[in-house]
Amino acid sequence: MNKEDFVIEIEKLNIKLSEYQINLLEKYYELLISWNKKINLTRITEKNEVYLKHFYDSLTLIKAIDLNKNLYVCDIGTGAGFPGIVLKIVFPNLKIVLVDSLGKRIEFLNEVINKLNLTNIITINERAEIYIKNNIEKFDLITCRAVSKLNIISEICIPGLKINGYFIPMKAQIDEEIKNIEFINKLSCKIENIISFKLPKENSTRNLIIIKKIGKTNILYPRSFEKIKKRPL
Repeated sequence: MNKEDFVIEIEKLNIKLSEYQINLLEKYYELLISWNKKINLTRITEKNEVYLKHFYDSLTLIKAIDLNKNLYVCDIGTGAGFPGIVLKIVFPNLKIVLVDSLGKRIEFLNEVINKLNLTNIITINERAEIYIKNNIEKFDLITCRAVSKLNIISEICIPGLKINGYFIPMKAQIDEEIKNIEFINKLSCKIENIISFKLPKENSTRNLIIIKKIGKTNILYPRSFEKIKKRPL
């Protein structure tokens, strides 16, 4: 997907970019490739692939929630900034926290934020479950992209949501993960919908699992990662 195709495809998502935003994405790509020579940020480096599998894919979140609202968003396990940085460039109205446990990735993200002059976006270098434990019921939206199994990442993320907030993990194949979803009740949530679609050009499967928080989550959650891993919900 070249830049021109990218612009056309996201217009189908009702997203129209300014030249300034297009230039910011291009600068982001350049920084990503430059830093990737020093640290392992992504195995996807070919430009057309980045625009499809990172930039376009990140923006598909709009299929699940109106990102034009003034939402307080947390991107858990953001890695090289997907979807968080892309969302901030395209939807500057969002207030975003990027959480990642690897310091080198945070260094990269801070440089991107500074070089692109992004505001109302911060990075947190901490394990996700520790950060969320200290930020209960804070966010309107928590998302993550290809991070852990659903029962594990749900326990980590959902306590950080305000009541009526949304956790929307972005995943590829989910058939096995959604066979047993009773654990959602323990976290005072419900699955409102699952949006499945294909990426343009290559037709790989993507899923957005829309989970709404309907009540206070038990203060036991999230547990330490050792306990989550040993006894998943």
